[in-house]
Amino acid sequence: MRGVRWRRVASQVGRSVTVWAVSTVTMLVLAGILPDFRLQSPDGESATHIAVTAAVGAGAFGVLSALAWPLLVRLLLLVPALVLGLLVFVLNGSLLLVALRLNPSGNAEAAPETAVVVAAVMSAVASATGAALAVRDDDAYRRRLYRLADRRRRRGPAGPSTPGTVFLQLDGVGHDVLVAAVAKGLMPTVAGWLEGSHRLTGWRTDWSSQTGASQLGILHGSNHDVPAFRWYEKDSREVMVCNRPTSAAELQRRAVERTGDGGLLTADGASRGNLFSGGADEQALVLSIATRRRGRENRSRAGYFAYFADPANAVRTAMSFVAEVGRETGQSIRARARKQRPRVARGGLYPLVRAFATVVERDVVVTAVMGDMLAGRTAVYADLVAYDEVAHHSGPTSRDAEKVLERLDRSLALIANVAEHAPRPYRIVVLSDHGQSPGETFRARYGLGLGDLVRAGCGLPVPRRARRTHSGAEARAAVRAALRRPVEEGDDQYRPSRRSEPIVLASGNLGLVSFPDVPHRMSKEEIDARHPALLTTLANHPGIGFLLVRSEEHGGVVLGAYGAEIPLDRLDEDPGPLAAFGPGAADTVRRTHSFPHTADIMVNSFHDPADGEVLAFEEQIGSHGGLGGPQGRPFLLSPTAFSEPVEDGRELVGAEAIHRVLRRWLRETDGPQIPLDTEPEERAA
Repeated sequence: MRGVRWRRVASQVGRSVTVWAVSTVTMLVLAGILPDFRLQSPDGESATHIAVTAAVGAGAFGVLSALAWPLLVRLLLLVPALVLGLLVFVLNGSLLLVALRLNPSGNAEAAPETAVVVAAVMSAVASATGAALAVRDDDAYRRRLYRLADRRRRRGPAGPSTPGTVFLQLDGVGHDVLVAAVAKGLMPTVAGWLEGSHRLTGWRTDWSSQTGASQLGILHGSNHDVPAFRWYEKDSREVMVCNRPTSAAELQRRAVERTGDGGLLTADGASRGNLFSGGADEQALVLSIATRRRGRENRSRAGYFAYFADPANAVRTAMSFVAEVGRETGQSIRARARKQRPRVARGGLYPLVRAFATVVERDVVVTAVMGDMLAGRTAVYADLVAYDEVAHHSGPTSRDAEKVLERLDRSLALIANVAEHAPRPYRIVVLSDHGQSPGETFRARYGLGLGDLVRAGCGLPVPRRARRTHSGAEARAAVRAALRRPVEEGDDQYRPSRRSEPIVLASGNLGLVSFPDVPHRMSKEEIDARHPALLTTLANHPGIGFLLVRSEEHGGVVLGAYGAEIPLDRLDEDPGPLAAFGPGAADTVRRTHSFPHTADIMVNSFHDPADGEVLAFEEQIGSHGGLGGPQGRPFLLSPTAFSEPVEDGRELVGAEAIHRVLRRWLRETDGPQIPLDTEPEERAA
């Protein structure tokens, strides 16, 4: 045993010496390249003296980084994540300047801006060298995980023997997309799980097939009165937007009030990268807490420490960020050069948002999850938004999106590896909140947006220059949570110029029309009396599948082309325009009709069952939010150690049903005991 220990120590010393030697050579090369960085006096020095100066400087920089860096990061936990990422380079450069000042030769110096560059390059080279050596040493990575786990154990009591559970949400990855990726060999980790330890189950979303409705239902057990991604509430005269921090906080409050339950993660849970907290004490990049005052009760910052405590992490992420921006720029140029169709604009801030989603958010969330596992937390729920963001602009089955799936699979493999060294066993559940449906945008196909069509049906002038619609992509929510001073979607963009004019909102291929001057939900009869041509114009447009409106005679009706008008209580006998949307469409429409804040007119786009195509009312060629196509068919990948998610012959329907399944699994592992004996429907009754 003692011999093994000495060999481990010798191996660690050898790797440290190698990294130091490589850092020394890197410093010498940079001194020869950069004019404002030198390791000798103006009179010149011998080669030996210069080499010694570089060696001492590299050693001092390494020691300072190891000792001072964690303390500096702890002092900066109140700084927003993106700002901290930029400060990493300034602090790293400052440590290098201190190291050069400590050099006994006194000849080494660098300009401040040059020091930032030199420190970044040296950190990246040292990180790459350490990683390469760890790969060569089969036990190096395993030993590092053991050390981290031992350190966690010493800080607290021994971990429980009961299994913990990690829920990993792959945002926007549909059931069929996952199956196809496994078949193509893009996701070997998932493929290995499916061959033995896990089962794959599809489920069906609510009408509002988007993260706000799905994740609220999954984490908090209720998504009642969430008719879309964004909607207008007449009683408060406000537009609710699921990825707006104030709206997310209010939706979470309503769900907790309705269920009487804090959420899925109330007992020793952690929430990472989500719209909602799930009742967890440990939170990072959670949107619903982004509006709170900074304080001890808000520990979102602590989630960044595990990642930024190592300066090499920040340098590596920054380089990957720049590479991803370049990758997106190149892919966008190629798509335009090939005149690819369908296609949407991918300029502006989008390359930066994509890079944040596919690099920064992924790295921080994955690291936080690994820290939670090594700390032995009972339940962890994390959302990885990378695929969803890329698929919105490149398409759900594009090569760009497939590359993201490959990287997500590597993240799953890393988390699974960490589970082997955690202080308690872990079961990993992978799920999605919705899928994505392909198709052109409504505007690209017909030359006008839904808002223009509604204005035309009301006899109002249609502006010549169309206004660009806002995207509901989840990555923007993660950016807002990271900035902590979010730029929210302003209400002014939804305010009509006159009180009698309609407010038209888009949620993927679902549109909502509200008349703000009428305090109640208008009926079909009232709409026809005010705007006789509006409902006919919408229902008969080839890009629209069906409408839902309230009816004074029938309670609620679905309208379609050629005068189709089906009362809600007769949809099972005659689905009418809903027939193309598959089984269960009638139930989801009836449920949404019962919501207090359902819009005056609910508009669902055309859907082609042959290829799953829909027409988004937003500028997205991969969209979700309404009915039609793969967007309503996400997946649940669960360990076979858990009970079957649903009985044979039955189907999982709705996010609230997923919450009940996950809650049951937590109870099976003696996890968080949610103090509820009744189901949400019974409590609501």
